[in-house]
Amino acid sequence: MASIRSRIRAVLRTVAVERGIGFALYQRLVSNNDGRDHAEYLRRHGGLHSMGRDVMIVPGTTITDPAYTRIGNNVVLSKCALIGHDGSIGVLSRAYKRKLDRVGKIDIRDDVFIGFGAIVMPGVTIGPNAIVAAGAVVTRNVEPGTIVAGVPAREVGRVAELVDKLERESRDLPWWDLLARREGDIDPELEPELVRRRVAAFYGRGDAE
Repeated sequence: MASIRSRIRAVLRTVAVERGIGFALYQRLVSNNDGRDHAEYLRRHGGLHSMGRDVMIVPGTTITDPAYTRIGNNVVLSKCALIGHDGSIGVLSRAYKRKLDRVGKIDIRDDVFIGFGAIVMPGVTIGPNAIVAAGAVVTRNVEPGTIVAGVPAREVGRVAELVDKLERESRDLPWWDLLARREGDIDPELEPELVRRRVAAFYGRGDAE
């Protein structure tokens, strides 16, 4: 039965993601919504300038001007907004009877994470190797290897230092042995035990049973 379900899901994914037919329904009823299917759909049908490998675009992410947007390899967009134009231009053009324009590229380089609710304004390059914190408003370039946060976004740290800190902290976790064996971000074989151990550590073993 599981094999049949898997085959049906694969067929539905081909129709929705690769051919672009009924994607919204597929996303709501079939997809696991981790952002991979959404990214692949946008790669094929979203009109982006280009997109690299290993990209996740969480459903709910807004890309107003895909033709001006380039996304590199190993990028996660977490319900953020990429704004490629100034929305006030139309109002000003009509009000002042002028011919105005303000658009810009959004160039997201390799190995970039953009957090929930962040807004990226026109004319911005981010990365490579950069993190944009949740809720940040990015109005200028984000330098390689940096972490930015706030409104407007400002540098608050370095990615390499964060990685070193996270590695030290991860090795002290009660489930480190599972992390050391895990394949990729999520390992279906280890995930149930990993969740069980986390719950036990957070709330006590009684709640983990």
